[in-house]
Amino acid sequence: MAYWLFKSEPGAWSWEDQVKEGKQGAEWDGVRNHQANNNMKAMKVGDRGYFYHSVNEKRIVGVVEVVKEWYLDPTDPSGRFGMVDVAAVEAVPTPVTLADVKADERLAELPLIRNSRLSVQPVDAKSWKIICRKGGIKA
Repeated sequence: MAYWLFKSEPGAWSWEDQVKEGKQGAEWDGVRNHQANNNMKAMKVGDRGYFYHSVNEKRIVGVVEVVKEWYLDPTDPSGRFGMVDVAAVEAVPTPVTLADVKADERLAELPLIRNSRLSVQPVDAKSWKIICRKGGIKA
């Protein structure tokens, strides 16, 4: 299993919106960055990801699971970008802020710190466990 982080502006698509979609999940569409698109191409059904509220909140608020692997995004007129479907798994009892992540030197190499603008990014297994502990969820 691989781990990821999905960033979303809560005003556009929030954790609450994701939860409402239920077990069938929803499309993670609209990605127009090649690196983020390649990250989604690498995803497999069952991979887990953090749901991160960007902009003003800057915090991890939930865990999602990939329920459908990469396919073309019909909202992309160029036909180059795709999407995956993700379903909510659980809320993070204690949301983990960007400040919390930056303050932990063990997480210094995370793309969230090094390449903060990337909307879909990998999370290594060690960092996944650390953040799960911070958030009060079982890894």
